[in-house]
Amino acid sequence: MAAGGSTTKAALVEEVSQVADLTKKHSEVIVDTVFRSIITALRRGEKIELRGFGSFRLRQREPRKGRNPKTGDRVDVPPKKVPYFKPGKELKELINREPAPAVPSLTPSTPGPDPGPTRY
Repeated sequence: MAAGGSTTKAALVEEVSQVADLTKKHSEVIVDTVFRSIITALRRGEKIELRGFGSFRLRQREPRKGRNPKTGDRVDVPPKKVPYFKPGKELKELINREPAPAVPSLTPSTPGPDPGPTRY
């Protein structure tokens, strides 16, 4: 995956292809299916919960008064639904865990707790 930049769908497809030993075409079908399933469930008003990763849901934005940035005129902004992602506890912990040093240290260290298996 990309280091320091952004990860693209193509990079996700490549990762699935390598990890699962599948063709890129098969991997692309898998990635597309996951994305499409999330979108379809959200459109039905369902919540998607991926244990250990997080949940997707819709939030309703109320109508409001806005301003046209070009003219400054007030405009009505209609109500709309927006997707919202709430990270799970395990994902937050994995992101905030101190990275392992790139070069082994010469001083002994005590290992941290075993995070256990990764679940999807």
